[in-house]
Amino acid sequence: PAAAHRLAAALQRAAAAASPSRADCAAAARAEAAGDALSGLFMDERNTVELFKRCAPAVVHIRTSQVVRQALSLDLAEIPQGAGTGFLWDTQGHVVTNFHVIQKAQRAKVTMSDNTTWDATLVGYEADKDLAVLKIDVPSTNGDAPLEPITVGSSQGLHVGQKVFAIGNPFGLDQTLTAGIVSGVGRDIKSITGKTIRDVVQTDAAINPGNSGGPLLDSRGRLIGVNTAIYSSSGASAGVGFAIPADTVRRVVNQLIRHGRVVRPVLGVDCAADSQVRQLGIDGVLVIDVKRGSAAEAAGLRGTMRDAYGRLVLGDVVVGVDGKKVVSVEDLLAGVEVRKVGDTVRLAIVRGGPNGTPLDVSVKLKELAP
Repeated sequence: PAAAHRLAAALQRAAAAASPSRADCAAAARAEAAGDALSGLFMDERNTVELFKRCAPAVVHIRTSQVVRQALSLDLAEIPQGAGTGFLWDTQGHVVTNFHVIQKAQRAKVTMSDNTTWDATLVGYEADKDLAVLKIDVPSTNGDAPLEPITVGSSQGLHVGQKVFAIGNPFGLDQTLTAGIVSGVGRDIKSITGKTIRDVVQTDAAINPGNSGGPLLDSRGRLIGVNTAIYSSSGASAGVGFAIPADTVRRVVNQLIRHGRVVRPVLGVDCAADSQVRQLGIDGVLVIDVKRGSAAEAAGLRGTMRDAYGRLVLGDVVVGVDGKKVVSVEDLLAGVEVRKVGDTVRLAIVRGGPNGTPLDVSVKLKELAP
C-alpha cells in the first residue's frame, strides 16, 4: 500500500508539471486567435498585410507652414501651407520627399507612424528631379536606433504587370495603403522646373493629393520609386500615376546627404535649339559655344563662329554618346547626367557641317559650378 501511494503521488506531480498553467493557456488562446485572424486570408492577402506592418513605420506625414506677420498686431503667425508624404531613408533621421511638397515652406513638421511629431530641417533638394531631403533628430532609446528606414530596391528590371503598393497620406488620411501594378516603364515626365525626369515608373495604384513623396514598393516591400505625379482632369486618381525611379532617387539622395546639393557632371557647351538645328537640315546637337576651362574645351570641341569674312562656320555636331544615338539636346543631357564627375564619355561628332568629318572624342566630365 505504501508503494502504491508513493506511485500515485509521483504520477500526480508529473501530470501537474505537464499540464499548462493558466497564463500559458491564455497566451496560447491569444496566439490561436491571432493566427485565426490571418488564417482565413489568401496567401497574397497575408503577404500584403505583412508588407504594410513591416513598411508603414518608415512612412511619415509632412506638414509645412509659413510664418507671417499680422498686419494689425504685428504678431507672428504660422499659416499652414500644405501636406504630403515622406519616408525614412536611414537611421540617422533623413527623410525623403518631393521637392514640391516643401517648396516655399519656412517650417516643416514630420509626424511618425506612432503619432509623435518632430521639427524637420532642410538638408537639400534637387528641383529638377522633384526630390528633397529633410532631417529629424529623434533620440535613441537604450542605445537602439528608434527609426526603421525603408529598404531601398532597384527600378532596373521592373516588369509591366508586377504588383506594386503605395503608402501615403491622401487627403490627410495617414497610413493609407493602395495597391496596383506597374503599368509602364521608361516614361518621361516634366519636373516642376520643366526639366525631364527619365525612366519614370507608371502605375495604376491610387495616388491622390497627399500621396506625393511617398514610397512605391514592390511585393517584397522594397522601394522602387517615389510617388510624384498623376495625370487627371479632376486632380484625383484616375489610374495613371508616376513615380521617380529608385535608382535616380538613390543617386540624388546620397549626394544631397553628402554635399547638400547634387554634384552634376557637365560638358561645358551651349547648344542650339532643336528647332533651329532642324531648319539647317542637321541631325544631331549643334554646339554653339564652348565654355572656357570646361571639359569640352579640354577635349577640343569647337563651337559655332564667324570667319574673317563674316561667314557662319558651324560648330561640332554631336550625334552620339557612348554608342547611343543623339538627335536632340535632351538625348545629350540624358547621356551625361547618368555619369559621375571624373567619368570619361565618348562623343561621336561631325565636324565641318552636315557633310563633314565624323570623329570620336573622349571627354572627361567636370563638375558644374555651384
